Amino acid sequence: MARRRCRPARGAAVVDFVLVLTILVPLFLGVLQVGLVLMVRNTLASAAAEGARHAAALDRDLADGEARTRAQIDGALSGRFADDVDATTVAIDGRPSVRVTVRATVPALGLAGPGVSISVQGHAVEETP
Repeated sequence: MARRRCRPARGAAVVDFVLVLTILVPLFLGVLQVGLVLMVRNTLASAAAEGARHAAALDRDLADGEARTRAQIDGALSGRFADDVDATTVAIDGRPSVRVTVRATVPALGLAGPGVSISVQGHAVEETP
């Protein structure tokens, strides 16, 4: 019986590395994008709620709530996320309330390009004398 000689596995590590990276890099970037979108969404929701509470105070109006929301977003993220802020008066269970809506687009991985559109709202019941 003839014995076969085993060839050394030269270059196999490079091929394995490339095959693993084709799976891991998109997975890692996807997780990073989801984390970025959730962080921006939570920050915008918090700013909208703070703006609604500010606008619902006794001596404040809707413009004060919008300005407070924009300032919160600009301080936490970037002013580009505060371009579309809208405050309106609504009725919640028959009580006059303030609703602040923020709409923004989160670009891919925080860079330029196509992004994810986000719309969040914050509500607060108006104070009465």
